[in-house]
Amino acid sequence: MDKKPTIAIVILAAGSASRMGKRIKQLLPWKGTTLLGNAMEQATLSDADSMYVVLGAHYETIIKRISFEKMTVLQNHHWQKGLGSSITTAMQFFLSQGKKYDATLIMLADQPFITANHINTMLKAWKANTDAIVTTQYKNRSGVPAIFGAAYYQELQQLNKDFGAKDIIRKYQNKVLPLTPKAGSVLDIDTWEDYQKLLKAGENEE
Repeated sequence: MDKKPTIAIVILAAGSASRMGKRIKQLLPWKGTTLLGNAMEQATLSDADSMYVVLGAHYETIIKRISFEKMTVLQNHHWQKGLGSSITTAMQFFLSQGKKYDATLIMLADQPFITANHINTMLKAWKANTDAIVTTQYKNRSGVPAIFGAAYYQELQQLNKDFGAKDIIRKYQNKVLPLTPKAGSVLDIDTWEDYQKLLKAGENEE
């Protein structure tokens, strides 16, 4: 690749988080901001070229409560279909607007220990091996944050299930380059109990 590759970050934040009850997970406080605010901050601090956030459930409330100054906000009207539909929303927006990014890093709003440093490590790894799908390593699988080159965009545009990009990662397992962040970095906040554990973990860090 002769020119400097351009990489976009897409933060998926469209879910209703039904296991949180009436709480809006994206707006839960975390380190002086919110879970979504933190994800946006880490993305902004990274070396990526453009940043996007996909909203769906609670769109009107979230858009009023958070500043998206450095982000492009996309609305997923089909958020009930799951993570895959949010990825599709972003990919179709890129296509319709002629946004020709060489790669896209997909991340979630509810992984508060994912840092700009981990994102940058992933970006460097992909730039050194642009055929790879660079993923984040969990205990026994690979997942997001993950970087997909343009060769995978067509399949990303067609996702419509709640499995996000897992099926594509599984399909191209021989192309996957997993990176392990520091301990705890892939903690997902799915329930109120998870959030309470997160707050305790945050206190221990301070």
